[in-house]
Amino acid sequence: MLVHICCSVDSHYFLQKLREDYPEEKLTGFFYDPNIHPYSEYYLRLLDVKRSCKMLGIELIEGEYDVEKWLSLVKGWESEPEKGARCGICFDRRFEVSAHKAKELGETCYTSTLLTSPKKSLEQLQLAGNALGQELGVSFVAPDYRKDSGTQQQNILAKEDALYRQDYCGCLYALNIQRDQQEKLADELFVPISKQIQPESIEERIEMYERRWELEEAEKPYKIIKQRFLNWRLTMGWLKVRKEIVPAHFLPYSNIKKEYSRGKIEYHIGDIYYMNRDEVRFITLETYNTYTNSSYNNVTELIFSPVSFSKEVDLRAKLGVTPYDLSVIMVVDEIPEKKIELRCQSRTFSDVKEVLIEL
Repeated sequence: MLVHICCSVDSHYFLQKLREDYPEEKLTGFFYDPNIHPYSEYYLRLLDVKRSCKMLGIELIEGEYDVEKWLSLVKGWESEPEKGARCGICFDRRFEVSAHKAKELGETCYTSTLLTSPKKSLEQLQLAGNALGQELGVSFVAPDYRKDSGTQQQNILAKEDALYRQDYCGCLYALNIQRDQQEKLADELFVPISKQIQPESIEERIEMYERRWELEEAEKPYKIIKQRFLNWRLTMGWLKVRKEIVPAHFLPYSNIKKEYSRGKIEYHIGDIYYMNRDEVRFITLETYNTYTNSSYNNVTELIFSPVSFSKEVDLRAKLGVTPYDLSVIMVVDEIPEKKIELRCQSRTFSDVKEVLIEL
């Protein structure tokens, strides 16, 4: 039996139930999910599915990440809510490819872990799976493993085996709608031009889960805990001196009340130069290099390849900034002597992240 897999939380329980109910079937996992965006999130979910299948002794095949085809199919349905018409198109596409793969492998039947997802319509999934199965001569198996506390058991297993729990279905359109309703930033869909790994970003999770895999391979103990913290994202910022844009790098947690300010340097204390408005501060690239033990030649170079986020947070502390200070701190090649304008669009917000502790 070919088993289309959408994520580890759904598949881990579903595969074990299938083994109990279909002991004569050899199960083969098929990860085909071009609906998952961005690619980093796709990679992270695939990584965890590989781990789950390894734990269960299930062979796994990765399908093509043909996201362009998926986007063309759902064009015009971008604003549909979850469980709406766009989801039907998405299921049809994934089931179509899965059914073809089952037939190619000589399987007589196929199924999907989507059936166990509490956020999906079971009836909608059964209709899509049956239609494609009949067309290709491959029967669609549709057990209801949500009933009899199945969803609760699924969550218990996911917690016991420390599976990655995503908080959106994968689709960028559903994600945007969900984050708008939550009044949250859909920061999963962008990466800073610096490519600096941000806290509680998909890239940070990938680093953690890859490290987890290494520890398990080496049979070293670890624990993943959750931590509530103050997160920050910069979405846009610039600095003008006498109306000319000049290179400037914003340190983490830089925040300003109205996003825009203007003024001039009024005084300095040690290495920090203070603008006369909105608690804005400046340091030179030379100061940045000294405190971070780096050797950038100019701020433009720094903007595109800064030190790690944690090192820049440490830099704020070394400058004598208190842990609760959200003032803008900008790194410049030279301290401006003329009229200054700046824009800083950033957000600070309470967030939760997973932290891996090696025991």
